[in-house]
Amino acid sequence: MIKTTNFETKVFFEDARKDLIVSEERKDLLYSIADKIVEELEDRDKINLNFICTHNSRRSQMAQVWSFFATEYFKLENIFAYSGGTETTAFHRNTVKCLQKTSFDFSVEDFSHQNPLYLISFKGAKKTIKGFSKTYDNEDNDYPYIAITTCDHADENCPFIPDAIHRFHLPYTDPKVADNTDSQNEKYLETSKRIAGELFLIFEETKRLLS
Repeated sequence: MIKTTNFETKVFFEDARKDLIVSEERKDLLYSIADKIVEELEDRDKINLNFICTHNSRRSQMAQVWSFFATEYFKLENIFAYSGGTETTAFHRNTVKCLQKTSFDFSVEDFSHQNPLYLISFKGAKKTIKGFSKTYDNEDNDYPYIAITTCDHADENCPFIPDAIHRFHLPYTDPKVADNTDSQNEKYLETSKRIAGELFLIFEETKRLLS
């Protein structure tokens, strides 16, 4: 069981890696993503990652935010993380609350009841990233990119992603199932921890290969 009090971002990230249990098949997938990141960095000045989920409200947002942290943690340059959906909804308030529990700072840049835009940072960060729900081909998402789908629906309903130079399917359980239940906070933190741990593995391997 994960405690629902606040965590330091770095501690949560490191604990996520320490507690991570993955199958060999899943590990091969994570390392394949790292391989492609490195391969593209060798050919380009930078590489973009675009995490895609149907509503761009939970899992893809978590993946973008943790990738943002991971590149800073491992001191990796010229790797940029974005996220998008097959439709626009909102950066779900439960996702925001979950990431705030791991000490990410959310500053409202443009308020909208439907889809507010946040500037997201963390302690020691030298920059911010934008957080709001958008489609994967939104102009805010730089391209070309490596597309990483984080839900089965998006993977099945996007047979072709025009600007993707590579594509991977890295699905996670949707914490939405726990909305408005007693286990809501715990379920969101479990999902966030799983995503953080796997992204730690990806960027740890990326750092090793680049070194």
